[in-house]
Amino acid sequence: MTNPATSNPAIGEPEAIEEQEILEEIVAPTQDDLPSDDGIPMETQRHKLQMDLLVYPLNTWLTQEQRSGFVNGNMFVYFSPSQVRNQDYRGPDVFVVLDVPPGERKSWVVWQEGKGPDVVIELLSDSTRERDKTEKKRVYQQQLRVPEYFWYDPFNPDDFAGFSLQRGLYEPLTLNEQNGLVSQSLGLSLVRWQGEYAGVEAVWLRWASLDGTVLPTVQEIALAEHQRAEEERQRAEEERQRAEAASQRAEQERQRADRLAARLRELGIDPEQLT
Repeated sequence: MTNPATSNPAIGEPEAIEEQEILEEIVAPTQDDLPSDDGIPMETQRHKLQMDLLVYPLNTWLTQEQRSGFVNGNMFVYFSPSQVRNQDYRGPDVFVVLDVPPGERKSWVVWQEGKGPDVVIELLSDSTRERDKTEKKRVYQQQLRVPEYFWYDPFNPDDFAGFSLQRGLYEPLTLNEQNGLVSQSLGLSLVRWQGEYAGVEAVWLRWASLDGTVLPTVQEIALAEHQRAEEERQRAEEERQRAEAASQRAEQERQRADRLAARLRELGIDPEQLT
């Protein structure tokens, strides 16, 4: 996906003043006033699946952790009136904004929401790789000032990097013991995971706890619950079978005792006197 404009004029320079004038002229449009669809799909099916695998489990995790936030992908992020002027409407592949109310948005408008993304992830492709690593990186660093920026190539898992904004500049992150890159904003890591998702076997980028346990998808949660239910059913069945076997042994013992008592009586011996 293509990014917003990369100019970063210093305060007081003519272009910065012009942007302020434009902002005043357009009276700070809201998401209802701005385009929200450029009609351009994700690069490939795998790119779309990879986006979903980053967005949906994190949304579930935020809900479970009772943390407010917004997670989405392939959505426009507006941070500068110059985007409206230049019709530069495209945004990150995946982004996370913390401490904002959940809810549907048509696009993310920084001046309307009061803040920009805390985390951005770009999914590299042959057509976007160079721009993601240069122009977009500058935009996220200098204009949006995104605290954490990551990129990943779904078809080349080695092309994986992350950066943390330190004193206005991106510093590269290093892999932790679980071979992941840690997001301090979320208290999670991004790890490469080999497996099948939506019928596609690949190395996927996934959110994980700091010990390396990946955040499950809805399907994985359902499967785990099904497996737990099946294990409970099997344990209950085993308990039933054990109880039935014990009951059968007790019945066999009772029948044997009855036969023995009957035989003793035939011999003229009272069984009760033997106890």
